Amino acid sequence: MLPVLRTRAARAAATPRFPRQPVLRWQSTQAGQQGDYTSILLSSPAPGVTQITLNRPKALNALNSTLFHELNAALRNLSSDESIGAVVLTGSDKAFAAGADIKEMKDKQFAEVYKGDFLAHWTELSSFRKPIIAAVSGYALGGGCELAMMCDIILASPTAVFGQPEINLGVIPGAGGTQRLTHAIGKSRAMELVLTGRNFSAQDASDWGLVSRVVSEGSVVDEAVKVAGKIAGKGKLAVQAAKEGVNSAYELSLAQGLHLERRLFHQLFATNDQKIGMTAFAEKKKAEWTHS
Repeated sequence: MLPVLRTRAARAAATPRFPRQPVLRWQSTQAGQQGDYTSILLSSPAPGVTQITLNRPKALNALNSTLFHELNAALRNLSSDESIGAVVLTGSDKAFAAGADIKEMKDKQFAEVYKGDFLAHWTELSSFRKPIIAAVSGYALGGGCELAMMCDIILASPTAVFGQPEINLGVIPGAGGTQRLTHAIGKSRAMELVLTGRNFSAQDASDWGLVSRVVSEGSVVDEAVKVAGKIAGKGKLAVQAAKEGVNSAYELSLAQGLHLERRLFHQLFATNDQKIGMTAFAEKKKAEWTHS
């Protein structure tokens, strides 16, 4: 959660440029009765890959309930789309997401946010079973940083700026910042960043293990699409099992995690893809996955 940056430079800046991809639209009652999303754009940049672009350029992609309802609705559609193997989530060159839309929440009261479990729907993305790659350029602050951390892989451009500055608003992160950031970079660094509200660079994020890597050559979105395309070309059952196994490392003890990993490994021997993959390897052929 973070207010949209309101500097003169931000107001005077040109509208952020979004990657030009053919836009696909789905109807959804969650996203509105008109059927078209207003806060996100969907495109198909590669076979088996859907790109979701946050589309509130005038607000530096400030996060609000409308955006998350649309994002959640899109992900529910993609979850049941068997042709999609991975998702890329990105923003603009200037801002992945500069924070939460504080106008939406500044007047809320405790009873309202507690009774309604405010922000709970912001974390629905973390239960999506297919891999999501975040391509981060520009500001990823407050809720924007939390949104990136909900993804499975984060690739950052050299311009990316991360941070959890909620302390400057008299609150704390409310969508995973105190938890996911601590898991990723350790208690001492996370504590300093959360308590001071200090931002940190893409290189810091890479050095500390928050992001997979900094993409210095070419477009971070193009690189994310390449990674997503490579993942989408694998057997979908094995990909889902691998994601479940890695994520379990955050929740379980080592012994419990190893037990789960072995069970997932054993279960894949009941799939056709295990036979196809191992037979293809033995015969030096390319595996033709059936995702079954």
